Amino acid sequence: MGLFILRRLAVMLFTALCLTFVVFFLTNLYPNLEKLAKTQGNFRMSEAEVSSWLGNRGYSDNIFSKYGQWLGVVPGYVIEGTDGETRARCARQGVAIDDAPRFCGVLQGDWGFSTVFKDGNGSIIATRLALTGKLMFWVLMVMVPGALIIGVLAGMREGSRTDRSLSTASIITTATPEYVSGVIFIAIFASSAVGLKWFKGTATSAMSDANFENFFLPVITIALYGIGYIARMTRASMTEVMTAQYIRTARLKGVSFANIVMKHALRNALIAPFTVIMLQIPWLLNGVVIVETLFNYKGFGWVLVQAAGNNDVELLLGVSVVSVFVVLLTQLISDIGYVFLNPRIRIS
Repeated sequence: MGLFILRRLAVMLFTALCLTFVVFFLTNLYPNLEKLAKTQGNFRMSEAEVSSWLGNRGYSDNIFSKYGQWLGVVPGYVIEGTDGETRARCARQGVAIDDAPRFCGVLQGDWGFSTVFKDGNGSIIATRLALTGKLMFWVLMVMVPGALIIGVLAGMREGSRTDRSLSTASIITTATPEYVSGVIFIAIFASSAVGLKWFKGTATSAMSDANFENFFLPVITIALYGIGYIARMTRASMTEVMTAQYIRTARLKGVSFANIVMKHALRNALIAPFTVIMLQIPWLLNGVVIVETLFNYKGFGWVLVQAAGNNDVELLLGVSVVSVFVVLLTQLISDIGYVFLNPRIRIS
């Protein structure tokens, strides 16, 4: 088991380095840097002035050197600019160049500075990720139990009226994206034009004081999409288990249907949906980008949109890298959990 985890950690580290380099490369393409220079300097800057601005701030270095500096394994640049001013990557506001550390990257806890929010990227990401974590927690509390109940009820008796009804509802929710269901919910339940203004609060106020009125619509908008997918996977697993030989043996012995479902089928049927549930967490980070923007809930997804829209390169890079690590971490937990749930994996 320990060797299995070490192998997974090694693969996770290698994958993280590859993915972060790809994200770093894409965010540091010249059109993005040119737009950054004109945003921070002057939109009427000539090509020579743009090149000078980028060169004075280390953006003209080769991509591997810049990636190493951002990661914190290569010393930060110290450049005497063409304008006569000396700049150092590690000399943050209020720190003299001579007193600045040599290394200042992600490994040292330095995530850079946001040009839009005028604050450290680390504190911005931590604050917004906590808000999204609160949203995701309640989404999981609604999505996972609801999906498992629907999937188990549909899979207990394959082909029954209950199975067909619940399967159809699951397909409909899965086929409806968040930006459609969110708009429909707002129009029906939160708009005074229709007359059903049941939810009077706004998701912005839920950031500090979440309650049913201001938090229910964004939660149910995200949860509905995932409920259908998990329910379909649970239903397929439950259907397969109910046709297994040991279930038939239990029926021949006269075990009641309720005991067959609860004591024999349910435990084995939930092994496959466990992986699907864990993989929903990275998907939630993508879903909140739409829902948080739609409901103006200023969490992790909202910050991603703001960073991309305002060409905040370092903040966009930080948010993207955190998303990469969340995906890899949930996959690692999923692999380890599956090993514990399925003894055949441990034996192999």
